[in-house]
Amino acid sequence: MRRLRNLWPLLLSIGLLGQGATPGGAQLPSKPVMTTMPTFKAVNGPGTMFPALYPLPADEDLARFKYVTKEYVVSGIAQGQPYTTRLVVRRPSDYKKFSGIVVAEPMHPTGNDWMFYFMHTHLMSQGHVAVEIATSSVQLFKEANAARYKDLEIGNTQANEILAQVGLLLKNDRPDGPLEGLPVRKMILTGSSASAAAVVAYLPAHMAYRGEEMKPIFDGFFPTSIGGDSAIMKVDVPVVQMPTMTEVVRGAPTGNRYRRPDGDAPGDQFRIYEVAGMAHIDSRINPIYTPNPCKNEMSMFPVGMGLAGGLERLIQWVDKGKTPPRAEYVTTVNNAVALDANGNPRGGVRNPYVDVPAYRYVAPNEPAVPPIPNPSPAVVGQGAGGAQLFCGIAAYQVPLSADQMKALYKNKKDYESKVEQKTNALIKDGWISPAYKDLILADAAKVEFR
Repeated sequence: MRRLRNLWPLLLSIGLLGQGATPGGAQLPSKPVMTTMPTFKAVNGPGTMFPALYPLPADEDLARFKYVTKEYVVSGIAQGQPYTTRLVVRRPSDYKKFSGIVVAEPMHPTGNDWMFYFMHTHLMSQGHVAVEIATSSVQLFKEANAARYKDLEIGNTQANEILAQVGLLLKNDRPDGPLEGLPVRKMILTGSSASAAAVVAYLPAHMAYRGEEMKPIFDGFFPTSIGGDSAIMKVDVPVVQMPTMTEVVRGAPTGNRYRRPDGDAPGDQFRIYEVAGMAHIDSRINPIYTPNPCKNEMSMFPVGMGLAGGLERLIQWVDKGKTPPRAEYVTTVNNAVALDANGNPRGGVRNPYVDVPAYRYVAPNEPAVPPIPNPSPAVVGQGAGGAQLFCGIAAYQVPLSADQMKALYKNKKDYESKVEQKTNALIKDGWISPAYKDLILADAAKVEFR
């Protein structure tokens, strides 16, 4: 948990949910240029790899999905200075299972690959390759394994060129490359929270640093858990932005200024999807929240389920030319989120957890008072503000009353049947990945009727 120790000042510096900024002092070329191809080599030791990933649930890990992990160092020149960064590739062990889609993520500055962590079930069930690119936080690597990562060096202004150069390397289908000759059709750059800020900060560079034949390096962008005080810029490839309830709630008093109209025209292919009930971070599986440092029961809403629907909409857009549907924003009235009769948000992208509810989902949570005596190391590592930070980016859930459940459902069998019907309909409509059906039904089976 040491790698989370600097999260608090980092999130303060970007306004927690803001868009971030172009790396200080970075210079872009005056006109689009062909990106330079970096060099690379495999890393197999000494010692163990810095994982950038919390342990996955035992029944959802890489071994179950027959995925393998490969680590590389990549070197080049960015902003006129040399750099060496770390690249991790997670791919199907059977090349034939590869979907043709690469989902790349700038490693979160705290040393985590949140998007793979949140969406691992969907990504691996589809055969997508997941890639992590370090653009900061070299010290975390060296503290973990100084010998293995002795050559890493990344300057404060180099992030955007690193992303472009590593992206170009991944797009190259050379058999001895990091993807070992896998035929890449399309590549998405994604991120959550601070790593989404890195994605948004890269957008101006995307228009300047180009691939072969001056084509875009990344075919689409997917920033999530990010709102802010202004809309993100328009670019020449599709963008799907997914603010969560955390961003909606925080932005409501000033009019959610990150919202801008959806677009379908070249140069403005854009969607915003706000999933009703989904919070900034997945407290369902995150060990930060064990034991619970917050006042209220942690939300078990599966963030991966919500995000996967948006990602697949984007992939179909860039890969098949299939224009995605538009969706309502989460409804706000009088500078606050509007709630339905069961206490869940109105509007937004719908899902079984709010449309066939057994709970109401509320963001944000808040710290327990008095503080719990045995919080996780991550919470302890943030000092006095630890619980405030982590509870502030999480949500909580409140069971519906017995009377509410009786008014909604005849009995438990009726409830479970309605959950399955809603899930099937949303899978058919493309809002939910089939990979999450068993999880949704298992959650419904756990609900107690009183």
